[in-house]
Amino acid sequence: MNFSRYIATRILNKGQKKNTISSPIVNIGITGIALGVAVMIVTMAVVTGFQKQIIEKITTFTSHLQINDYDPNQSLEPNPITFDEELLKKIKSTQNIKHIQAFATKNGILKTKTENEGIVLKGISSDYDWSYLKSYIKEGKALTIHQDSISKDIFISQTLAHKLHLKLNQKLLVYFMTKKKLADTTLNGNNYIDYEPRVKDFYVKGIYNTGFSDFDKNLVFVDLKQIQKLNYWNNNEVAGYEVYLNDFNLLEPSIENINDLVGYNYTVESVKQLQSSIFSWLDMIDINAVIIITLMILVAVINMISALLILILERTNLIGILKALGLANANVRSIFFQVSLQLLMKGLLIGNLIGIGFCLLQLNYQLISLNPDTYYLDAVPINLSLIHILLINIGTIVTCILMMFLPTLILNKITPIKAIRFS
Repeated sequence: MNFSRYIATRILNKGQKKNTISSPIVNIGITGIALGVAVMIVTMAVVTGFQKQIIEKITTFTSHLQINDYDPNQSLEPNPITFDEELLKKIKSTQNIKHIQAFATKNGILKTKTENEGIVLKGISSDYDWSYLKSYIKEGKALTIHQDSISKDIFISQTLAHKLHLKLNQKLLVYFMTKKKLADTTLNGNNYIDYEPRVKDFYVKGIYNTGFSDFDKNLVFVDLKQIQKLNYWNNNEVAGYEVYLNDFNLLEPSIENINDLVGYNYTVESVKQLQSSIFSWLDMIDINAVIIITLMILVAVINMISALLILILERTNLIGILKALGLANANVRSIFFQVSLQLLMKGLLIGNLIGIGFCLLQLNYQLISLNPDTYYLDAVPINLSLIHILLINIGTIVTCILMMFLPTLILNKITPIKAIRFS
């Protein structure tokens, strides 16, 4: 065994005995490191898990990118767009594009015999990717869209189903205000638009629940051809296209690539723009995580410095004897550096066991629940990443090792004569 490591092990073992002054300080130092590492692991797992699940839920409804008609007036009724097959193929073949699908939306009022509720109908076609929403289906099944027929099925949320007392296969009515299709669209030289009330009947095909109240409370899915028929659109006209990406981190480059293809007549918006308030909230969570991790590292460093200083002061006699025997200052510092390193490793081991253990318990048993109306999730989410754990451990080790040189500088001022007198 290395001489410095041997002496360090003896010092540490003696320092952990109950009859020494340094015993509680050493234990506090190890405990501080363990708790700091555990809190950092849990914080990182919860924050990244929260962001991941929220983004997954948002993109379930809005996708990563949306291509719409450029409308400076931002009217409630979107202008239809038409993409030819060649342009769609070019977009699909663009790097990082996973899937593209057509959609259209329309406001309406869902009415039963006793209740009514304002809703947003989202029209989808046969190219809709149900894999994002499939895990949230509670009753029934997803819509089946055929190209040669118009489906009267409707896919609603559990929130609406409970509020309006709806069941599977139940008939319901949806009322709309639709622009009239007029031969003469001008009146006294000005553009003239008139509206007419229309009603459509649908049958409940499936019920979903994501726990994301912002969408669950009013979003329903129907056949895209129903929206086209209500708006007097052609079969190839849609409100826009939703684009899903392979890598969400490449969001900005993907926007630029699609903009180059579709030109200036269309807008390409990301989910971060469409749901800016939610993403601002997620960014604030990032800041909180950075503050917590910084504080935990600071606490670990202070505990380590305190424990090492107490050990140095308690071993002043030993330091004097070692120097009297001819041991250089660098070698003495190496001994106490080994002491701090062993303390650090013990703290890291315990901290990792506590942090990872808690994360696994929460992941499997959901011990801590949340109010979905406030947090959009029913339990504290966990994203346990090996990379995050390694970074936390490496960052703690590097920071503590760098700070350990400060208390060992006091060893240079301890002389053999003063040390032996001090004893």
